[in-house]
Amino acid sequence: MVSVPGALGVTTRRWQSLTQLSESCKDSPQASQYHVCMRSFRSFAASLLVAALASAAVPALHAQAYTGSPKLVVELVFDQFRGDYLDRWRTDFKAKNGWNLFLKQGVHYTDCYYDYANLVTGPGHSTIGTGAYTDGHGIPVNDWYEKGPDGKIRSVQSIDDDRYTIVGEAPGAKTSPGASPHFQVASTLGDELVLATGGKARVYGVSLKDRAAILTSGHATKAAFWTDHESGRWITSTYWMNQLPSWVEDFNKGEEVAKARAASNIPKGSFYELVGATQQGVAYQLDFAKALIQNEHLGHNPDGVTDLITISISSTDIAGHRYGPDEGHQRALVDATDVELDRFFTWIDQTVGLKNVYVSLTGDHGVSASVNAAIGMGMPARGIATKPLYDFVEKALHDKFKPKSNVKYVLGGESPWLQIDPEPFEAQGITEEQAEEATSKAVFDYFVSQPRDTAQHAGAVGGRLPEPMRVQYVYTATQLRNGQVPDTDQGRRELHSYSPVVRWAVHLNFGAYQYYGSETGTTHYSQNSYDRHVPLDFYGAPFQPGTYRNMVQPVDIAATFASLLRINRPSAAVGTVRIEALKPERTTVPATTLKK
Repeated sequence: MVSVPGALGVTTRRWQSLTQLSESCKDSPQASQYHVCMRSFRSFAASLLVAALASAAVPALHAQAYTGSPKLVVELVFDQFRGDYLDRWRTDFKAKNGWNLFLKQGVHYTDCYYDYANLVTGPGHSTIGTGAYTDGHGIPVNDWYEKGPDGKIRSVQSIDDDRYTIVGEAPGAKTSPGASPHFQVASTLGDELVLATGGKARVYGVSLKDRAAILTSGHATKAAFWTDHESGRWITSTYWMNQLPSWVEDFNKGEEVAKARAASNIPKGSFYELVGATQQGVAYQLDFAKALIQNEHLGHNPDGVTDLITISISSTDIAGHRYGPDEGHQRALVDATDVELDRFFTWIDQTVGLKNVYVSLTGDHGVSASVNAAIGMGMPARGIATKPLYDFVEKALHDKFKPKSNVKYVLGGESPWLQIDPEPFEAQGITEEQAEEATSKAVFDYFVSQPRDTAQHAGAVGGRLPEPMRVQYVYTATQLRNGQVPDTDQGRRELHSYSPVVRWAVHLNFGAYQYYGSETGTTHYSQNSYDRHVPLDFYGAPFQPGTYRNMVQPVDIAATFASLLRINRPSAAVGTVRIEALKPERTTVPATTLKK
């Protein structure tokens, strides 16, 4: 679109000359002279227009918001990081390049919610990396039951792969199964970047957790690194390499583990469970990420293309399960992380240059308040024991199907799924649909049968008695596979949670602040809003800093970065490019392309 003459770069003096020529034509005494004069006028005007359009093809410097590729993209994930933390504790943060890199210098969304109901680590990280939900990427939970190569039922993790072995473990440690992203059936942002650059882009994943490092980064990565939980050693899988790079070996042989243990005053025990829950655990992960960036020369690609690293900080999840989000410990950890992030991004600025980096920040899931904290505030919270529920369902299935032998129907499984064993059902000629329907009914019957408690909870408000346990809904895997859910937001989230790898199962959601487990710690997995709520933040040259309050989703990260990097979206991506948070990009049309 052509703007006013001044915007096209045409000088005021030339426009004044054109005006004077027009006036002189009007003063011509004869018609023939008038027509000659007007031909001159039109010729002069046309030449000015061509010059103006040509100058318009060279946009002003301020318009170059994101026409150049970044040297490095950092996808930063905090495990179990609910979306209200940064807003509630915002006044705590003092470091320039810590949380304030996003809150004051970047884009901060207050209302980011996942649109599915598998709110655990594996599917969360897969969703961030692929920009899709479980129905697109295939990861339903962290682990589930399946038939193994020998036909026997076994438990597998979302990254287990018998074809590979672990690399870097201490001598004598278990190295099988190995790990890979083979269960993840969609590409990631990193995968698409590698494809778009003909393999020149270098993509890595880092986390204390294997699934967090692997699923976020993807298939075509140079490597994913995670830790041996007991020792803290960094390891990988033969899916990527047969031996660790020398710099990783040096890191493992160095003083980093000892320093982290000394600083956290935890000389013994599981590095992951104990040191991992502290500020030193955060620093340990970021220090390894710095070593990777430095030794693999990320952000200094010799082919001039963009590199990418995914970093998932596990510490907030380890501490969160133990203490809950309402204890002072979690807030103190988030405040301490402000310092560690400042150190990390200041180092990035000194080595790569923050002006050359795009960063995203989110969480893989939120978290519920602890049962005790919720009860203390008057909420109908309950801890739900799994054994009585499973025993009730087992008996109900025996009563209905009357097996001739003492079989076991209930496998259990990771929430929000409850899996049953297909073998005893199939031996009796019972279909998956029949078995799941009977299981669903038994779950409902269990909660209906529970007597109301008459003993007051120690922390209850004003003498209130405990609320009854409630199951909000139960869907069978067959119902989800066939799309047999209500046409509601809840139903849509259920469909987004389906994966064909989980069969002979039911999908549960309990009442608000009711969940399996302890009343002191907490957990996550439901489609309740507190489990779906995470931050969504961006930093980088293309982004218009500010706080935004429109509803967004973590799947928008892959969509937005793919657009900015001018590459394909990941194969199953469903997110939206967050154009409201992007600086205006001026599009120009060279004058030579205009039709006469």
